[in-house]
Amino acid sequence: MKFTVVGAGAMGLRYGVLLQDAGNEVDFVDGWEPNVEKMREQGGVYVSRDHEDKHLVNVNVYYPEEYKGDPDCYIFFLKQMQLTDMLKRCEHFFKPNQYAFTCMNGMGHVEKLLKYFKPEKLVAGTALVATVLNGPGDVDFIGKRGAGSMNLANYTEKPDDFTHALVAELEKAQFNPNLTTNFRGTLMAKVVFNSVVNTLCTMFEVTMGEYADYEGADEMSRQLIDEAYDVCERDGVKMINTRQEELDSVNYVSKVANPLHYPSMYQDMHNYRPTEVDYINGYLVKLGQKHNYNAKTHAFLTHEVHLAERGKQRELKRMQASEKQAQTA
Repeated sequence: MKFTVVGAGAMGLRYGVLLQDAGNEVDFVDGWEPNVEKMREQGGVYVSRDHEDKHLVNVNVYYPEEYKGDPDCYIFFLKQMQLTDMLKRCEHFFKPNQYAFTCMNGMGHVEKLLKYFKPEKLVAGTALVATVLNGPGDVDFIGKRGAGSMNLANYTEKPDDFTHALVAELEKAQFNPNLTTNFRGTLMAKVVFNSVVNTLCTMFEVTMGEYADYEGADEMSRQLIDEAYDVCERDGVKMINTRQEELDSVNYVSKVANPLHYPSMYQDMHNYRPTEVDYINGYLVKLGQKHNYNAKTHAFLTHEVHLAERGKQRELKRMQASEKQAQTA
């Protein structure tokens, strides 16, 4: 099968490299110039696993404007706030027969992708997989090969032959895919998961394992999970997990699968980038408002993250001013 990964960041590289290792033809399309140029300069991407065995993997990488490939399926892995612009840059090579597959964090991407792909060509899911982009052209896969899992579903909730072929390739690449016929319930399970782990680990600058080891973690997790499930139930979403199963997932991934991992929202905050909190906790708040339900804990956390972002931007400006002053001294 031929894939084109749009967004050669941490997760895009993990999916693309492992699918390539499993025997598929894979191209990468990315708009971040330092990343594209670094991979071209070094002849590929440096890949590590748990900070060890760093080695160079040859990859084909392109800017959107120059790409002319014709894949069976696009894999989209971008930040929610980057997707609209990237789709516009890529639309010249989309074709009606091609599929779109994504496991992006948060919610908001589905509606954007449906502007370019037919409903029957859209497959989306969630990935409980930890990966870190150390810098341009340098990625670290967290966890042993075969660690982690994922869920996916057709937008139509009617799997076709291509979907089953996609699942088979994901199995070969050891992503442990689980195909469901519950589209919104599948996607919202990860939103709820991230609304707990991503946000709290970010705000308190701890790993997933450090959060889960705190004696009050279950109480904090339950409060956020209960509030999120209250929202989803009011919106008619049939969740794929019970509330207890969602808590169990938070604990398993945090304590067993990825205890040393700092989630993606932490990585964004730490590197002075905007976070996706509006598409995670903030999305739950807005969904609740549609039904006159106040998801007040999620609202508080959303404000808290934005306040922290503002503080990080001030810190960045001070650092840049100090560097400029040092250069002119």
